[in-house]
Amino acid sequence: MHAIGSESLLLARYGQNNPAIALGRKNHLFAGSDGGGEHWAVIASLIETCKMNSIDPQTYLRDVLAKIVARHPMDRIDELLPFAYVPAADKAAA
Repeated sequence: MHAIGSESLLLARYGQNNPAIALGRKNHLFAGSDGGGEHWAVIASLIETCKMNSIDPQTYLRDVLAKIVARHPMDRIDELLPFAYVPAADKAAA
């Protein structure tokens, strides 16, 4: 018998009750393969990092993919990460 309030508390995981993440849990089961799941995780991580840095994910992905296709230098790939990203409109104003 336990005293009232002596039960161990389970800490909630980050995003456990977030509807967007909760919706994704079931959708992620249908990635098709382990490789597909890994690619899904990379894209989801990029999108969430954009949101945390107040960057529109669609604009970011469009711009970064265009730069990759235009042969952005590999030694400057860190410029394309969401936390270091400067939108083209901001570069033109600077």
